[in-house]
Amino acid sequence: MIIPRDPHFTADQLAEVQAIVHEFGCTITPIPGQTRSVYAIKGDERHELMINRLEGLSYVSKVETIQSPYKLMDMKSGLAGHRIQIGGKTLAQELFVCAGQCTIDPKNPAFFIETAHAVKEAGADVIRGGVWKPRTSPHAYQGSSEAIHILMRAREETGLPVNTEVMDEDQLRIALDAGVDMIQVGARNALNYSLLKKIGELTRESGTPVLLKRGMHMGPIDEFICAAEYIVANGNPNVMFCPRGTLPNLDGYRNHPDESITPLLKQKSWAPVVVDPSHSVGRAIYVPHAALSAVSYGADGLVIESHVDAKKGIGDDPKQAIHPDVLANLIADAREIYSRARRYSQAYLAQPATV
Repeated sequence: MIIPRDPHFTADQLAEVQAIVHEFGCTITPIPGQTRSVYAIKGDERHELMINRLEGLSYVSKVETIQSPYKLMDMKSGLAGHRIQIGGKTLAQELFVCAGQCTIDPKNPAFFIETAHAVKEAGADVIRGGVWKPRTSPHAYQGSSEAIHILMRAREETGLPVNTEVMDEDQLRIALDAGVDMIQVGARNALNYSLLKKIGELTRESGTPVLLKRGMHMGPIDEFICAAEYIVANGNPNVMFCPRGTLPNLDGYRNHPDESITPLLKQKSWAPVVVDPSHSVGRAIYVPHAALSAVSYGADGLVIESHVDAKKGIGDDPKQAIHPDVLANLIADAREIYSRARRYSQAYLAQPATV
């Protein structure tokens, strides 16, 4: 990774850097941050002569060769000071909450619009809404591209940013063309590297934030971080980790709650951690406990399913969406815990990761 002395390389400087690394079989991917760009070297960056030539350039501050498998996501990388902003809120500085329906029902758009206004009133920062839905059964409702218009109407009426999940490049393009503010990668695509690379490429210029969920069968923490590396290495550093429960499930819960990995992620990587307690436990009655637990572990945010009349919803809403009145109390409690939990994070953040 190349760190420039100024916030960005000029076109001529970038061309000279690219010419040098090309001699050693490498390429450069610019990764723009809010105040500074870094330049990722793709290929074998261990060539001593290449590093010496790059560091000899007057406009290069330093060249970092990080040995971990995730060179950009690593806590020691040049992106360590990067911050993600959504709707005027800076993640990792104040609690972030994304809430709304699991699935937008095109036949009942009023439900989603009403829910959008209600979660805004409850204190949410972003509205979530499923336009397309990955389903185990091919006969179950798969979502509809027409629902993107309902999602964008909710943004227009509430003034809040919106988030939706995409499962392939076509859906990604539709979402980006519509102006969706935040892209979600679900558990089933957590290791879909082709999709992750394409997301990085197509959001490189817009910097659209990406919420990357943990795969249901995902094991090592490093595997999760490496998945995020695919997005960042292709140009978009605005990635958030989202633990959402894994398999095998714990009896009584939808999955096996995994909010406890939050400190491990934060010790290894600079990226914010935004936990999804709704899919983790899978029942509305347990969601508040799971959400507060996630915040106490140091989570920077929450993704919560909420619906004004869950029993009439579709998808997962009838069983795991909480009412906006419950959401309002939960957000207030979570923000109080967040302010207290942050003081304990400094202790492990000051220590090197051991796992």
